[in-house]
Amino acid sequence: MKTHIITSDWVSLEKLESLLQEDVRLELSEESKKQIIRCRAYLNDAMASGERTIYGINTGFGSLCDTVIPADDLGQLQTNLVISHACGAGEEVPQHLVKRMLLLKVLGLSHGHSGVQLETVERLIFFFNNNILPVLYQQGSLGASGDLAPLAHLSLPLIGMGEAYVNNEKVSGEEICKQFKLTPIQLQSKEGLALLNGTQFMSSYGSYAVATSRKLWIQFNKIAALSLEGYDGRVEPFGVSVHAIRKQKGQIKTAEIFRDHLDGSQIISRVKAHVQDPYSFRCIPQVHGASYDAIEYAAQIIENEINAVTDNPTIFPDEDLIVSAGNFHGQPLAITMDFLAIAMAEMGSISERRVYKLISGTRGLPAFLVAKPGLNSGFMIPQYTCASIVSQNKQMCMPASVDTIDSSNGQEDHVSMGANSGTKLFRILDNLHTIQGIELMNAAQAIEFRRPLKTSEPLETLLTEYRKVVPFVKEDCYLQPLISASKNFVTGKI
Repeated sequence: MKTHIITSDWVSLEKLESLLQEDVRLELSEESKKQIIRCRAYLNDAMASGERTIYGINTGFGSLCDTVIPADDLGQLQTNLVISHACGAGEEVPQHLVKRMLLLKVLGLSHGHSGVQLETVERLIFFFNNNILPVLYQQGSLGASGDLAPLAHLSLPLIGMGEAYVNNEKVSGEEICKQFKLTPIQLQSKEGLALLNGTQFMSSYGSYAVATSRKLWIQFNKIAALSLEGYDGRVEPFGVSVHAIRKQKGQIKTAEIFRDHLDGSQIISRVKAHVQDPYSFRCIPQVHGASYDAIEYAAQIIENEINAVTDNPTIFPDEDLIVSAGNFHGQPLAITMDFLAIAMAEMGSISERRVYKLISGTRGLPAFLVAKPGLNSGFMIPQYTCASIVSQNKQMCMPASVDTIDSSNGQEDHVSMGANSGTKLFRILDNLHTIQGIELMNAAQAIEFRRPLKTSEPLETLLTEYRKVVPFVKEDCYLQPLISASKNFVTGKI
């Protein structure tokens, strides 16, 4: 098993994905350990003087910020914070996202501006290395003051409470301590805030979304190229000159990819009877390209966030400074994930329009892509399913970031709702895999009616692999299993 040493070096999104996909163990560098210990020592000295009143360290939280807490109660204050804030609701957060959150929390705390004990960070690393994945819930975070509720649930097993999955079995925090011979962490001043004030729930969903969107974007291009072939579309809209004069990076890149996908195709090179194609084919570079640009913008914002310190207060030992500010506010992530949701939903929207054209009974294709239409309904209803999912995606594209609701008696009077942006985006991306599966099923079916002509070598390879799991449909059959198999194919094999 590889060991990854956590340092102050920048972590790219690509590096983050490799750490999560490979079988790696985390370990703090000596530099990171020194930074964490130094920051904790500075905070201890600052509190020992008894001269400072510092939010959340020796005061209450939120609107209770002016309530001073006696020195003997500071550890209990932090424990109470974690316990009282574990108020999640709704569906459980998928385990792979919880593991991502553990990693992101370690990265944030490792910079040495949070005042946590070294033992606390190393316990988070122990959880990551041993796949101890706390039980979290998708609802409860307002995306400001950090992702309080989900991060409280993430932290409960550190103090021997809450629940976690170990080898897919849900066990109590107390049982985890017994099983792994751990002593519950005794939280010191500031630690509860350091654990709960952060954007790791949003960042987890956001970083996952960027990685998944990049993969979906690549696959939508390949599947759309196959649909273009099935529809007997024209290649001219993908030429170099027309995109060069618009100067949009994503558009130019998309057109280049399509030229590569279609190179050597017998279908694309034959003389066409029609002058132009519908927008869902002709404007693929413009639509897919705009989504590419949005994905890359989102990647920039979210990569910044995973390398940031987002808890509060923030501690600067070199400047003798402890600042209560707002790095936990999720607005950058909320707006970005709303934007990405729109960009990716549009990929699904134009995909469904291509499906609609493929079953329309034009361009020499039989109605609903089946022999003897009428007796057979063929692929009529998969388009309904696709349209339903596209409509649901549109509904979920209402920006969460334009909403805010007062909390904590008005002290926290503007919140980002970025957690809702993230969970909506997660559902949209899952829906897109289904939409892709349906388009691929239709495109592959249409190609069979173009035989003996062949498409390009890479697209023929895709068809060969696809036919191993989804057969050509000669007459009406039970289609739901085929849709499911097609979704599984695009999720894991393209």
